[in-house]
Amino acid sequence: MALNADLEAWLRLSLLPGLGHRSLRKLLVALGSPEKILAASRRVLSEFVAEKIAIAICQGGAEPALWSGVGAWLDDPANRVVTLADTEYPQLLLEIPDPPPLIYIKGRLDLLNRPALAIVGSRNGTAQGLANAEAFATALSNAGLTIISGLALGIDAAAHRGGLAGTSSTIAIIGTGLDVVYPAHNRGLAHKIAAGGTLVSEFPLGTPALATNFPRRNRLICGLSKGCLVVEAAVSSGSLITARLATDQGREVFAIPGSIHSPLAKGCHALIKQGAKLVESAQDVLEELGLADRPASLRVAPATTGDPDPLLLHIGFDPVDIDTLQQRCGLDIGMINTALTDLELAGLVEALPGGRWQRVS
Repeated sequence: MALNADLEAWLRLSLLPGLGHRSLRKLLVALGSPEKILAASRRVLSEFVAEKIAIAICQGGAEPALWSGVGAWLDDPANRVVTLADTEYPQLLLEIPDPPPLIYIKGRLDLLNRPALAIVGSRNGTAQGLANAEAFATALSNAGLTIISGLALGIDAAAHRGGLAGTSSTIAIIGTGLDVVYPAHNRGLAHKIAAGGTLVSEFPLGTPALATNFPRRNRLICGLSKGCLVVEAAVSSGSLITARLATDQGREVFAIPGSIHSPLAKGCHALIKQGAKLVESAQDVLEELGLADRPASLRVAPATTGDPDPLLLHIGFDPVDIDTLQQRCGLDIGMINTALTDLELAGLVEALPGGRWQRVS
């Protein structure tokens, strides 16, 4: 597909090395459009940007090698490039300090301006955490909130699966070009999102997974959302950075509490101490967002029938090691290991690092 003159002008400027988002927005406010910026004199441009950038703009902006492949990518009808001048541009992103001049879209364009909630958490979530993320996402999606996350392993992936299972789908904000899937393990999930939801990136096609890109991606995850729900996170987790960005952007922050002994609960507990809303159900989120008229049904795990296994009562919901469990129940260690294996296969407990076990509700 041949690029139209308007989009080509946007690409020539947005992909020009050294011309940041803020400087480009200054030029747009002063001169009105990318075409007028490219037609301006060096003297006029130098009032807003450095001399070398002004010269580069006068010479036509970014080299064709940086943007010429976009036309072929747009041959796929599922692909779009949306600029600040387009009516489809997400209105919530206009409220954040550094909205990208353009974004690359694969999938449903209509989701960009629908009510949404970010769900984030650990890449190494527990079975209970993954179940919580997926269940909350499904319930909130059915209540009318599109689920936004970052396509990472763990909680992000579970949130996307839950969003897809609901009626309002999901948006994945990624830290690479849209022609690059990272992590590769989520390739199948990315294809499902492209088919039934939306993939979004501000990074040019071909951009690999660079560590510096993911914090920038995080500001869009919460920027597109009414609020941010943290499911499981360590104190040093990147999810807490996303939560802080959400607070800075005036978004609501929610956190699911966990065991005081779990490292993955400490980040959520820290957020709650700092004023995040403690949530135990999807309805808690809806009420805080003023959407209480949209009831959400949340069931984290299938109900069990009959009496619970006696060993489950001794495990409780906090992590426990084998020796402690043996002291509680008095059974032989071999019998405990056999019972734990059976319970794990039934999806009722999960093994944790350090030889510990935890019950899954």
